[in-house]
Amino acid sequence: MLSDLFDRLALPGARRGSGPEATLVALWVAVLAALVTALVIWGAYFGLVTALILRALFFSMMAAAGLAMVGYATANPVVRILCYALAVLALVPGLHIQASYLDIVMRGAMAKPADLWVFAVLMAGLFVLVQRRVGWALIALMMAALLYAWFGYLIPGRYGHGGYDLRRLASTLMLSTEGVYGVPMGVAVEYIFLFSLLGSLLMRIGTGEVFVDVARGLTGRMRGGPGLSAALSSALLGTINGSAVANVVTTGTFTIPLMKRTGYSATLAGAIEAAASSAGQILPPVMGAAAFLMAEVIGVPYATIALAGLVPGLLYVLALMAAVWLEAGRLGLQPDREAGLALLGRTLRERGYLLLPLALLVGCLVAGMTPVRAAVWAILGALALSPWRRDTRIGPVDLVLTCRETLISVMPIVAAVAAAGVVIGVLNLTGLGLMLSGLILDLGGGNVMVILLLTAVVSFLLGMGLPTSAAYLLLAVLVAPALTKLGVPPIVAHMFIFYYGLVSAITPPVALAAYAAASISGGDANRTAFEAVRLGFVKLLVPFLFVTMPGLLMVGSGPAIAVSILLAVPAVLGLTVAFAGWCLVPLSPPVRGGFALGALLIAWPTEVLSADPLTLGARALGLAFLVLLSLRCAVAARPAPLST
Repeated sequence: MLSDLFDRLALPGARRGSGPEATLVALWVAVLAALVTALVIWGAYFGLVTALILRALFFSMMAAAGLAMVGYATANPVVRILCYALAVLALVPGLHIQASYLDIVMRGAMAKPADLWVFAVLMAGLFVLVQRRVGWALIALMMAALLYAWFGYLIPGRYGHGGYDLRRLASTLMLSTEGVYGVPMGVAVEYIFLFSLLGSLLMRIGTGEVFVDVARGLTGRMRGGPGLSAALSSALLGTINGSAVANVVTTGTFTIPLMKRTGYSATLAGAIEAAASSAGQILPPVMGAAAFLMAEVIGVPYATIALAGLVPGLLYVLALMAAVWLEAGRLGLQPDREAGLALLGRTLRERGYLLLPLALLVGCLVAGMTPVRAAVWAILGALALSPWRRDTRIGPVDLVLTCRETLISVMPIVAAVAAAGVVIGVLNLTGLGLMLSGLILDLGGGNVMVILLLTAVVSFLLGMGLPTSAAYLLLAVLVAPALTKLGVPPIVAHMFIFYYGLVSAITPPVALAAYAAASISGGDANRTAFEAVRLGFVKLLVPFLFVTMPGLLMVGSGPAIAVSILLAVPAVLGLTVAFAGWCLVPLSPPVRGGFALGALLIAWPTEVLSADPLTLGARALGLAFLVLLSLRCAVAARPAPLST
C-alpha cells in the first residue's frame, strides 16, 4: 500500500530508483506543495496575512522545494548534499520575517547583523534556483545589478552614485516590499500560482483534451485541417496555461505527428505548433501571467488588461490560421478525415461539461468578482465536476499531485520574479531605471518612430530567454517610461513592450518554443524558428499599430475602436498573404509586394480617425490594392472552360 503511494508520488524524471533518498525528496516536495497551495488559497482569498509575511513564506517554501529537486537531479554527491542543505535553509528567511515582523516594522526595516546572515542565505538559494530553473541570463542581470549597487561610487558622471553597503541592500531587497518580496512576488502568490493551479486541475480532469477535440471538430475537415487544429487547440490551451514551451510539449506531442502524417514537413509542423503555442502568452485570461502583473504596475483593474489583450490576441490567431490555411493550399494538403462536426458533437455531448469551470470563471469576473475569488470558485467547480466520471475522478493523492504539478510549473516564474525583484529593487534604489529611459529618448531625438524602433530592439534583447513575467517586469521599469514620456497612454506603452519582450519565444537565437517543437517534429531547430517567425509575424507588426490605433486595445471612443479593428483585419490578412506567397494560386514577387504595400497603406501611421486627404487616400489605395489583387487571384484560380 505504502509502496504504491510512494510510486505515485515519485518525482517526474526520477532516474535513481526508489530508495530512501527518492522517497524523502518526493515527500518533502509533496508536503511543501500542499502547504504552498493552502497558504495561497488562504492568503489570497481571505487576505488575512500581511503582504511581506505572505510573500516571504511563499517564496521560502517554493525555494525549499525547488532546491530539493535541483539536488535530487544532480549527479555529484557533494553538490547534491549542498543543495539539500540549502533547501532546508531556504525556509529560514520566510520564518525569520514571520517571527520578526513587528520588530522589522518598529526599526523601519533597517537590517541588523542577524538579518545579514539571513540575507546571505536568501541570495545563495535564489542564485542557485535561478541558474537551474531559468538560466544564466537572469544570473548575469542580478550580478550586474548588485555590483552596480555596491561599486556605483567608482562610476563617474550621471550614472554613478554613492554606493550601498550590504546592510542597505538587505533592508531594501529582503526586509521591504521593494525587492525580492515586491509587487511581482505578490502577483505570483495571489494570481499566478492560483491560476496555474486551476490550469493544472483542468488538465488533470481532461479539459485540455476537450480543447484539442473541439478544435479538430471545428477545423479538421478544412484544407490543412491538422494544422488549423494545432493552431486553434494550442491557442485555446494557452488561455489556461500561458507558457509557450509548456503548450508545445502538451499539445505538440499529438498535433505534430498528425500534421506530419497528412503531408506537413517536420519543419513546418514544428513551426505551426511553436507559433500557435506562443498565442497563449498574449491571449486572456492568463497572458503568460503578465496580465496580472500589468494590472498591478499600471494601477488599473485586471479586467481592463484582459479586455485590452483580447483583440490583438484574436488578430494573431486569425492571421496564424489564415497562414496555415494558405500553406496547406500551397502544398496541396488534405483535410483530417477523422475529424469534423461529428467529432465536435460527440465531444461536447460526452465531455462538454468539463468546460463549465471556465464558464464559471468568466461568469464570476463579469459579475464583478475579483480574479482571485473567481479562480477559487472555478477551482471548486472543477473539483465538484471531477467525480462524475471514473477517468476524471480526483482523489486525495491526485489532488496532492496536482498541487505538485502546479508548484513545478510555476517554479521558473517564481524564480524569475524573485530575480527581477532584485534588479528592480536596485534600479529603484539607484535611480538607474529613469536614466535608461532618458537615454532611449536622447538617442531617438524626439522622433516617435525611431524611439519605437529602439524600444522594440531593447525589449527584444532584454526578453531573450526570460519567462514572460520576468521579461515584462524588467521592461516595465527600464523601457516603458520612455514611451509614456512621449505621451503614449500607459496601457499602450506596456502592451508594446510586452509583445516585443516575448517574441523571443519563436525568434532566434533563443526561440525556446520553436526548439521545443523541433525536438518533437525532428526538424531543424533554426529553420523551424524562422518558419515560426514567418507564420507569427503579427507579433512584430501589431505593437506598432497600438500607437496609431489604440482602439485595438479598447482605448478611445466607440468609433475609434470599431475603425481600428476594421482597418487592422485587412492589414493583417494582406501581410499574411504576402508572407505566404500563395492565394488560391502561387504569387509572383510583384504580387506579393502589392499585398504587402496595400496592407502597409491601410496601416498608415496617423490617428485612426484622421480625415486629412493623405491619410484617407493612402488607406483607400491600400484597400483597393488588396481587393483588386484578391479578385485577380480568384480569377486566375478559376478552372479553364472545357473546349468543345
